[in-house]
Amino acid sequence: MADSTDKNKEDELAGTEQPFVQHLMELRDRLLYCIYGLAVAGVLLAIWPGPSGLIDLIAVPIRAHMPHDAKLIAIGVFSPFFVPLKVLLMTAVLLALPWLMYQCWMFVAPGLYSHEKRFALPLIIFGSLLAYAGIAFVQFFVLDKMFGFIQKFTPAAVAATPDIASYVEAILSLYIAFGVAFQVPIVVMLLVRFEMVTVEKLRSFRGYFIVVAFVVAAVLTPPDVVSQLALAIPMCLLYEVGIIGARYFNKYSKAPEESADSAQS
Repeated sequence: MADSTDKNKEDELAGTEQPFVQHLMELRDRLLYCIYGLAVAGVLLAIWPGPSGLIDLIAVPIRAHMPHDAKLIAIGVFSPFFVPLKVLLMTAVLLALPWLMYQCWMFVAPGLYSHEKRFALPLIIFGSLLAYAGIAFVQFFVLDKMFGFIQKFTPAAVAATPDIASYVEAILSLYIAFGVAFQVPIVVMLLVRFEMVTVEKLRSFRGYFIVVAFVVAAVLTPPDVVSQLALAIPMCLLYEVGIIGARYFNKYSKAPEESADSAQS
């Protein structure tokens, strides 16, 4: 029975092998498609809302805690040009993220078995949605609470007028930190799927993960308690989501021979 199953699995990918040069050409094409997608996203964003509109959007959280007529300043000579361009490129990558992930999927899909394709594509979609959720959480919740907390400690004799370049760098690091940290359920489910750890072990590790989450939050976020809690608490909650989803995901993504062995045992 096992020999028959192995033969079927080999037949599924039989004849799909390609020369190394062919893989390089495929990689080149996928990279070009990614560049085209980024270019289209960049042009669309340049038309609307435009670089100035994007700056206004990301500046909303901090300007809500500044005096009514206060504005962000540009210290560098070229900051008024390069900072909006940087924000435009950053937003273009975010807008084109599903397209970029799709190109990655199309590059690796021919070498995957049916049961692997069945769980790889949902993970890509779920991971993209989690990244969007992490960035949206920063933009619409974390920044407002963080700047409100910091503003309380600003002396009355000090005018808080941040530089636009340093502001963009700060929030970009938060976007990346939260976008990556929100991938915790994906990591947990993959660890269980590839039998590197069991669901029971993950449950027993829960207390240690809480400590790890707070350490990671302290390293990746600014030195204020609001942003640290805003990252650590969702990581802990997403860890629980990963544990819950791992059991169902592991069963759904098993190869046919693995499912048959489980049923016999």
